[in-house]
Amino acid sequence: MASAIAASMASCPWRRPSARRRPIGVSRTDRLVVEPLVSYGVPETWWPRLAAAKLLGAAGLLVGLAVPAIGVAAAIGLALYFVGAVITVLRVRSYKTVAFPVLYLAPVVATLAVGW
Repeated sequence: MASAIAASMASCPWRRPSARRRPIGVSRTDRLVVEPLVSYGVPETWWPRLAAAKLLGAAGLLVGLAVPAIGVAAAIGLALYFVGAVITVLRVRSYKTVAFPVLYLAPVVATLAVGW
């Protein structure tokens, strides 16, 4: 049984050793990340800082499980980050994609409300 599962997984294209693996959402060549940022007019020099802010906010939420003050600070930072994302999307009048940053903002605000 285990060998059959291993054989079926080996035939999957995303499991092949030759498949190129990239972290999702942090690659400057991933079109799902790059195209919206370019179309919204976000300067490329900001991308590493925005990625770092999001990563630190997520880490802060995890640390906040042990140290609530850090979790609250991280939630406030992430809320501001995603409010900025919503404003950026609305500024370029991309109304069909505004739901995505709002969907990310909602759990952050909920986390902040619970932690407060």
